[in-house]
Amino acid sequence: MDEEMAALDANVTWELVALLEDKKAIGCKWVYKVKHNVDGSMSRYKTKFIAKGYAQTYGIDYEETYSLVAKMTTIRSIIAMVAAKGWSLHQMDVKNVFLHGDLQEEVYMEQPPGYVDQTHPNSMCRLKKVLYGLKQAPKA
Repeated sequence: MDEEMAALDANVTWELVALLEDKKAIGCKWVYKVKHNVDGSMSRYKTKFIAKGYAQTYGIDYEETYSLVAKMTTIRSIIAMVAAKGWSLHQMDVKNVFLHGDLQEEVYMEQPPGYVDQTHPNSMCRLKKVLYGLKQAPKA
């Protein structure tokens, strides 16, 4: 959780603000997962911070739900072209990739459970970046 919060802070994902009377804040939660090796043994624990996007209202919190996501047919086509041309191919993983997308709409969210700012406990997070769970987040 600390690692996830550090990534959120490093990407300036939100700013703490007082919630305006005509606005509402969506909730948020932590999702935990145990990753396993091929042999079934435990590999590691994984934590993801999720916004409760199902509480967003169309026309207020979001307009579009389309985001670019690579389809498997596109990946297969690229691999086939690389093999046919004899090129080398490299793969990489980007941690917290969704956090790099700027949020165009004005969305407010409660502070993360367990990480409420003690100097501003009643403030809300005004999101600047896309979070998992939002209607604007890709559904990969």
